[in-house]
Amino acid sequence: MDYSIAIFAIIILLPLFLFLLIITSWDTGFPGIFTQERIGLQGNVFTIYKFRTLDPKTFKKSSVGAWMRKTKLDELPQLFNILKGDMSLVGPRPDISGYYDRLEGEECLILQLKPGLTSEAGVKYRNEEELLDKQKNPLAYNDQVLFPEKVKMNLDYYYNLSFKNDFSILIKTFSVLTK
Repeated sequence: MDYSIAIFAIIILLPLFLFLLIITSWDTGFPGIFTQERIGLQGNVFTIYKFRTLDPKTFKKSSVGAWMRKTKLDELPQLFNILKGDMSLVGPRPDISGYYDRLEGEECLILQLKPGLTSEAGVKYRNEEELLDKQKNPLAYNDQVLFPEKVKMNLDYYYNLSFKNDFSILIKTFSVLTK
């Protein structure tokens, strides 16, 4: 299902992909694609693709980048991660090194799932950046509050893995993105 939907979405969204690639390349420099190592299935490292949203000189969000992050359009290149087999449509959002690769005990079950383009935690914390910006110590808040909550939600997803659950998460994702 992941491959079929990803191929269909890429074909349908190809004009949008090209437009966004041109805009991000103009806005943040060529190429307008950002890559980063993330932790995936079985704790293996993979390269995630996104449209670049930060100015490479100042490392601040560009105005186009801020809009793309708010609308989540910067995440669209991850459809290619799905085609490569690194990701799934639904699953725990992949994180940078230092989080999922340091899970212990039962929490390691999360690593048996392919990371996803969307998740229950991703829907709940879709405005995570804004939430962190309001904190005195964003890193501590992430490490002590957000990440543990995401781990709990991802474990719940693991134990309740089903097509019905995935479909429900996809519907929630589309409903929050269209608001």
